[in-house]
Amino acid sequence: MEKLFLRGSESLALGAIDASLKFYAGYPITPQNDIPEFLSKELPKVGGKFVQAESEVAKINMLLGASACGIRVMTSSSSPGISLMQEGISYLAGSELPAVIVNVMRWGPGLGGIGASQGDYHQATKGGGHGDYFVPVFAPYSAQEMYDLIIKAFDVADEYRTPAMILVDVMISLMKEKVLRRYDKGIKVKEKKWAFGSKKEGDQKIIKSLYLKGNDLERHNWKLYEKYQKMCQKEVLYEAYLCDDAEIILIGFGMIARIGKSAVDLARERGIKAGLFRPISLIPFPERELENLSTKCENFLVVEMNTGQMVHDIKRVVGKDHNIGFYGKPSSYAPNPEELYLKIKEYLEK
Repeated sequence: MEKLFLRGSESLALGAIDASLKFYAGYPITPQNDIPEFLSKELPKVGGKFVQAESEVAKINMLLGASACGIRVMTSSSSPGISLMQEGISYLAGSELPAVIVNVMRWGPGLGGIGASQGDYHQATKGGGHGDYFVPVFAPYSAQEMYDLIIKAFDVADEYRTPAMILVDVMISLMKEKVLRRYDKGIKVKEKKWAFGSKKEGDQKIIKSLYLKGNDLERHNWKLYEKYQKMCQKEVLYEAYLCDDAEIILIGFGMIARIGKSAVDLARERGIKAGLFRPISLIPFPERELENLSTKCENFLVVEMNTGQMVHDIKRVVGKDHNIGFYGKPSSYAPNPEELYLKIKEYLEK
């Protein structure tokens, strides 16, 4: 193990290399450019291929071809670029091809701006592209988690033969912190016997997303759904901080959860029993864990850097019998801990 001091983007890119990434296709867009810049220098040193594609559409289809050969593949972009890749992501899911896609979110809709945002929650968790599929989505809140969760994303992508996504707000990407490099000797990846790269003489390998005979497509869609159900059993990640005796629980992901933890500490110091619930896997969402908390606490305050996207999932899971508030910040400025503490206090005094 090695201790380093890295920006979140660098930590993520290093984690991808340690996860045995062998093909990266990218296209420049702010504010994710630190990732391809790092990989363009470091990935060839470990035998990987770095390609700057001519467009976002081209690069996602490059991933489809490279993944079919059995190697670990990845791309990264920011919000408008992810929109352009949605058809390709759907093709990856339909073809059961593992790939990792990183979205360093920027302010939208449209071209928007390059400030901090969490406006892509719906795009990431509600599919984005066409058809019946679920893409596992992980939301880090530190440079260390950028490293750990990119490795997790590659493992999950391979395990379930699916594209997986890392959803990052730009503050985490640019923040510099201590990082423990856990796999400095790299991770050995199992041979993918279904892939073209493992083809033996006489074998026939078919990778496709087109199903026209009878009810083949129905069976295929149920197969994808069954894989998602297995993810719901095995891949849920979350953090519950001081929730056991909480009279109000703050809910947020990414950078907001990090600020929220400081707000919870402030509230505790000032006599309010607050807690924090942080979904780390946004898909699969930690529904059962949140339901269990709702048996102990009636008050929830959802905080997001958007006009209210995850709050719909919280209302769906927790139900109508609880008090569910929302505080949105659809701007490039994140709330500070004192601001969130005041919102907690104000909500309880209603």
